[in-house]
Amino acid sequence: MSFREEPIFFKTENLSKAFGGVQAVYRVGLEIERGDICALIGPNGAGKSTFFNLVTKYFEPDEGRVFFKGEDITRLAPQEICKRGIARSFQKVNIYPKLTVFQSVQMSLLSQKGKGLRLFRSAKSMFREETYEILNQVGLSDHADRIGDALSHGDKKRLEVAITLGNEPELMLMDEPTAGMAPEETTATMELIGRLAEQRGLTVFFTEHDMSVVFGISKKIIVLHQGSIICQGKPEEIRANEQVQKVYLGEE
Repeated sequence: MSFREEPIFFKTENLSKAFGGVQAVYRVGLEIERGDICALIGPNGAGKSTFFNLVTKYFEPDEGRVFFKGEDITRLAPQEICKRGIARSFQKVNIYPKLTVFQSVQMSLLSQKGKGLRLFRSAKSMFREETYEILNQVGLSDHADRIGDALSHGDKKRLEVAITLGNEPELMLMDEPTAGMAPEETTATMELIGRLAEQRGLTVFFTEHDMSVVFGISKKIIVLHQGSIICQGKPEEIRANEQVQKVYLGEE
C-alpha cells in the first residue's frame, strides 16, 4: 500500500518584488508547517510587510510563486485567497468603525459564506451563534453592542482578530499584532493569539519588532535583511546566530 505525502502547508518559491529599482523582496523561499506559530523579523525596511502584501496579492510579484496546501495561489485575486483560508490583519487597526462589535464580526461571517447581499434583509438573525462564539473566544462578548470606534486600542485589535476569525482562516498573517500597545496589552494579546491557535487549529505567521513577543511564542523564526532571508530556525538557533546578532538583534 502506498501513502500519499501531504503537501507542505504553506510555502513560497523565489518570491520577489522591486519598486523603482529598489529590491524590496528578493527570491524569498520559505516553508511553514500546519500548526506552526512562525515569526518573520528583520530591521525596518527589511521587506516584511511587502512580503505579506505579495502573499495576499495587495502587490503583484515580479517573480516567484506562492503555494497553500499544495495549490499554486500566486495568480488568485485577494478575495479568492481569503476564501481558500488565508486571512490578514494589519499594522494599523482595520475595523468597521461605525458598526457594532457584533455586526463587524457577523459581517465577516456573512461575506465568507457568500451571504453579503442579504445584509439589507434578514442578516440580523444569521450566524448569531457563530458570531458570539468568536466574541467569547476573543473576550469581547460584553462589548457586542458597542460601536467599534468607541473601543480602546487594545480592544480594537481584539476586534480585528475577531473579524479575521470570521473569515474562517486556516492561516492567519498578522502584521505587527501588538503595535501601539502597552506592555500589559501586548502580553494579553499574544496569550490570546496562542490560545486561539490551539483552540481553532490555526497556523499563525506574524511580523513583530518586540523580541520578547517573538521569542516568547514562536516555534519558528525567519529573519529578513534587505529583502532576503538570512536565517531561519527555532528560537534558540536564531538567538545564537552571529549574523542575526549583527544585523538585527545587536551585539551586547
